[in-house]
Amino acid sequence: MAGEYPSKIKTLPLFDGRFDAYKLAANGSDVLFASYPAGTEIPPHQHDTDNYGVITRGELQLTMQGETQYIKVGQWYHVPANVVHSAKFEVVTDEIEIWFHPDE
Repeated sequence: MAGEYPSKIKTLPLFDGRFDAYKLAANGSDVLFASYPAGTEIPPHQHDTDNYGVITRGELQLTMQGETQYIKVGQWYHVPANVVHSAKFEVVTDEIEIWFHPDE
């Protein structure tokens, strides 16, 4: 299957239908379709979920371990569980983010 999806996404089951897709069930994860007004800042924090996201409009300034990455439309990012990070959105930004919960 084509696509530059993160390896975690590629571990999902394949959709059995008329097009190629990875199917995400809600069990053990949350999918967020988020929008941020220009100027939004999320202060440093951490969580126990393993997060993957893709920017669909705008740009994310993601800071982890002292390094800032500029994530643009169509680019994926990964925030590992328990890693302190912060986010800044200088322009209106939309994203899809998947939070994988730790195995119980």
